[in-house]
Amino acid sequence: MNKLAVFCGSRPGISPIYLEAATKLGKELANQHITLVYGGASVGLMGAVADAVLNEGGKAIGVIPEFLKSKEVYHKNLTELIIVDSMHERKMTMANLADGFIALPGGPGTLEEYFEVFTWAQLGLHQKPCGLLNVNNYYNQLLHFFQHMKEQQFMEQKHLNVVLSDTDAKELIEKFRQYEPPAIKSFLQPHQT
Repeated sequence: MNKLAVFCGSRPGISPIYLEAATKLGKELANQHITLVYGGASVGLMGAVADAVLNEGGKAIGVIPEFLKSKEVYHKNLTELIIVDSMHERKMTMANLADGFIALPGGPGTLEEYFEVFTWAQLGLHQKPCGLLNVNNYYNQLLHFFQHMKEQQFMEQKHLNVVLSDTDAKELIEKFRQYEPPAIKSFLQPHQT
């Protein structure tokens, strides 16, 4: 595991616990020699995780669309900053660079990024781990909703198993290292009767 993409808020959130968790994750990535791949901003949880990686001597790659460079206040001290044309290109670039995906707390953009890579895993388009760093029980309701999807037969257990979750960064990364993707048939293959 060389690079992990982290999706998270460009805001710090209401509790200092969120910034502390972002900092802890950044330090853990650097200490395990895992390069951070993230959205490229210097503010909120995004900035905190990048600063922590860099302060520990690690590497951080930011991917940001041109139109967001000023709005999200891009980080000027990254190992590498990749400027792309669109949000779609940003997500695809991050996905191609990363060996797995972690969502810290964040808003709709964070969830949208996470759901896209989770859906790709569900479709068998990649076999990379997708994790939720459940800081301050932030993702409890989402985890319950995934269970509800399964109970209502909109998701199979093998797809639910793709969702890795932990409250501790080090433990979540260890789950990533032990992750075995489920056998998933591509939806692109013709249905056999």
